[in-house]
Amino acid sequence: MNDLASAAVPGRTPYDGSVVRAALRRAAPALLAYAAIRLLGIVALALWSAADGKNWHTLLAARWDALWYTRVAEQGYGYTVTLPTGEVHSNLAFFPLFPWLERGLSALTTLSPADAGLLVAWLASLGAAWALYTTGERLHGPRAGVALAALWAALPVGIVQSMAYSEALFTALAAWSLYAVLTERWVWAGVLSSLAGLTRPVGAAVVVAVWLTAAVTLWRERAGGARLRTAPLRHPGMLPGVLLAPLGWCGYFLWVGARQGSFTGYLDVQEGWGNGFDGGIAFGSFVRHQLSGPAFAAGLALVVGVGLVIWLHVHGVRQGQPLPLAVYGGAVLVLALTAKGYFGSKPRLMMPAYPLLLPLAVALARRRPVWTWLVVGVTAVGSAVYGAFWLNGSGPP
Repeated sequence: MNDLASAAVPGRTPYDGSVVRAALRRAAPALLAYAAIRLLGIVALALWSAADGKNWHTLLAARWDALWYTRVAEQGYGYTVTLPTGEVHSNLAFFPLFPWLERGLSALTTLSPADAGLLVAWLASLGAAWALYTTGERLHGPRAGVALAALWAALPVGIVQSMAYSEALFTALAAWSLYAVLTERWVWAGVLSSLAGLTRPVGAAVVVAVWLTAAVTLWRERAGGARLRTAPLRHPGMLPGVLLAPLGWCGYFLWVGARQGSFTGYLDVQEGWGNGFDGGIAFGSFVRHQLSGPAFAAGLALVVGVGLVIWLHVHGVRQGQPLPLAVYGGAVLVLALTAKGYFGSKPRLMMPAYPLLLPLAVALARRRPVWTWLVVGVTAVGSAVYGAFWLNGSGPP
């Protein structure tokens, strides 16, 4: 039995210190592999930036969205920028948990909010890697857990995990929430889902996964002849967990709405950024434009990439991926592909969809270790080079 899962056994205190230490020891190879891959990415970025006359630290902590998070941490909400095009960019678009942590950590230490954001992201990324290892270990064994954490570190846009961005924090909270669902610790699942909902808009995907898993669990038991009124006895904490899950996401959505004087206030803020959801119409138009112009090769690569991630999701479901992971991964994928806005950000938006990597992790775990690490090593080098090139060029929006 998995160490963390064993904490749910009667007579043992959930998350007892000795249990957590034992689980951490088991996860050590995955955490070391993850840290090594991300360190390689930072070293490559530092070398490329020095050759390009740029500062790697600035690229990680003080560019793009990192600046917006820092401003929220320092000044709170209310800052807007009106562009010549008429678009109004408001910092209300950025969910509050990450800048709250930046502000709190900088208040307790000598770190600036920007550096505090880097530290939060780095620690959260290790927490996410631990959750990914534990999930992979529970479902397919230790080697699959290590491979899952390593593959997530070596994503082409994996450098974002080392930036003062909220993706790493969100992935950590989402992954541990879904792991809590897998081990039927519903209150923890609800609390972590609520925190994920305070981190990024895609926190709604975690809520849907928690709710749908709870509903299907009860439906299956009812179909098997069980009485619904006895469910609290069979699933202690399910109802509180389900009620807690949406509080973070809904709370921020409603707060922005009240501040803007409209129930759709947050959607209006996103519209000011040129973002929103249109069912994939804008993305489809973008792909069609790429395929019909001089950028045909880029458009074709985009189509292949989208086809690959969809295939990974379908393949994972066919492999019997647990319901909360399948629902969450599918929801993140749908939200990313149906969102309009800057299309170069879509790989970053899909990065938290770690269940898509499970089929690859399982396949690697079945190979000889030398082949597994060869694949991971080559992928990590490619990720490091691409990350350095990307941040010294267009970078994330």
